[in-house]
Amino acid sequence: MSKPQVLMQMWKPYREFLIQQHCFYVNEANTRLMSQFDNINADADKAAEAWLERRGELFDPDRDDEGAIYEEAESVAIEFYRQLDEMREQTRLSVVAGMFHAWEKNLKKWIVDELRRWGLGSRAIGAVWGADFPKIMELLVSLGWPIQGQSYLAVLNQCRCVINIFKHGDGKSLAELKRDFPKYLIDPVNPKFDLPATEIEWLNHSHLQVTEAQAQEFSEAIIEFWKNVPENLYEQDGGEPPSWLMKAVDQDRKASNG
Repeated sequence: MSKPQVLMQMWKPYREFLIQQHCFYVNEANTRLMSQFDNINADADKAAEAWLERRGELFDPDRDDEGAIYEEAESVAIEFYRQLDEMREQTRLSVVAGMFHAWEKNLKKWIVDELRRWGLGSRAIGAVWGADFPKIMELLVSLGWPIQGQSYLAVLNQCRCVINIFKHGDGKSLAELKRDFPKYLIDPVNPKFDLPATEIEWLNHSHLQVTEAQAQEFSEAIIEFWKNVPENLYEQDGGEPPSWLMKAVDQDRKASNG
């Protein structure tokens, strides 16, 4: 019996490089970006003090109410904190987006580099680069990797939804998030994860929020994904390639024969 041919390989040093690259990004993002928001309470107090100092230069004891001025300074602190908190949430989402897009691009590059050795043409290569998350997972299954049902894949799918909403606003991903993962939609008036369906329906992309723990969970899912890529995927292990890829392969064949 002939030995089955290896269709795709995950070279151990390359696997380690991908994981190291991801960990570097996450660690540096936390050190250089997220750490700047560690003391926003103190930053808000400093903003209020600076405002009070500027206001004090114009203080007129005959006309000004000192109590009212201190109340206004407190409002300055509250608004400064609110804006910093919003910036922190947007920065965390940006970090998660960068992390996810890097993983997705590295995954497609690995697939393309491996399949290119089998003579895939430009249309097939373009189809892989243009495929969305479900299509890429479908392709991996057809190549012999039974990835369905893995917990890290479910987390990556949640991350995909979150990033699509962060990037595009309301749309299909928001509807999916409301239906399946409402924990990422936080109503500031009623910040509970168990909102009734009628209340969830009113939420939109502006209510998207990812906690530090959730961002860490996304990161760990990416690491688990790379750790679990099979070292070898054999030609006989896979099923029928997805129709979207075979259509592109057929177009390449016709172009080369035409």
